[in-house]
Amino acid sequence: MIVITGAAGFIASNVAGQLNRHGFNNLVLVDDFSRPQKKRNYEGLSFLELVDRNRFFEWFEEHHGKVDFIIHLGARTDTTEFDYNVFQQLNVDYTLKIWTLCTKYQIPLVYASSAATYGMGELGYDDRHDIVNALQPLNPYGRSKNEIDKYILSQTEQPPFWAGLKFFNVYGPNEFHKGKMASVILHAYRQIKETGKVKLFRSHHPNFKDGQQLRDFVFVEDVAKVILWLMEHRPESGLYNVGTGKARSFYDLADNTFKALGLETNIEFIDTPMEIRDKYQYFTEANMAKLRHAGYTEPFTSLEDGVRSYVAFLMSSDF
Repeated sequence: MIVITGAAGFIASNVAGQLNRHGFNNLVLVDDFSRPQKKRNYEGLSFLELVDRNRFFEWFEEHHGKVDFIIHLGARTDTTEFDYNVFQQLNVDYTLKIWTLCTKYQIPLVYASSAATYGMGELGYDDRHDIVNALQPLNPYGRSKNEIDKYILSQTEQPPFWAGLKFFNVYGPNEFHKGKMASVILHAYRQIKETGKVKLFRSHHPNFKDGQQLRDFVFVEDVAKVILWLMEHRPESGLYNVGTGKARSFYDLADNTFKALGLETNIEFIDTPMEIRDKYQYFTEANMAKLRHAGYTEPFTSLEDGVRSYVAFLMSSDF
């Protein structure tokens, strides 16, 4: 029995689909299932049971003997929310309770950390354990994820295997419900459909031209493959980056969205809002050496192929 939290959401629903395709149908999906617009993310999946996140721990105490693995991806991910109490409850407390139970009952665990823990990248984007206490996230969301990592790394008693995954800029199907927190590709697709052009932030940094701000964009299918591999191979426990290891520009992303639609590129640059300008990241790129050294050999989808696949999905859906 495999438990997946956040299962009605973006990454977790793709992970569940990946597991189904590899013959794993013994899934217990945990989330707040009260939002009807998210039903499409899980209604086609094969699973054993849906469990509301508020009664998950009660369910777990009754069924832990049957649980073989937990994939904990449920979280509040809004980087524009500045009330830390929200993250303390939904991210920190919830995750540490899962960690404690996995330790108590010796159940392997994969949980979602975030590249947001790296802040402005002053210490690089290396998934080393020795820099975690020195990291300076830029917002409460990133801080909540880093607090989880710090606590877990300080524990001597642990599950038999655990991995905290530092996701970079994930994009792909099933993120339609995320609103302003959806990937730039989805926003670009919608802007093109509505206006025929894409608006990108102008650069306010002398070393970067407009549209050349760089991110490590990773296709959600690749993320799901990494999680499946970790579940099956269980290398050394620890924090792992999950990106492509190759930063690409927002211009490239928008340009490839136009190409996937068979349209001429039409990009307009607008000023970065003042409220985020001093905290805006101009470069992120995952160091993927640790995961590769652990034995993961699958290639990561190129931005060109990922955007093409995602746009095809969007065009075939009712967006």
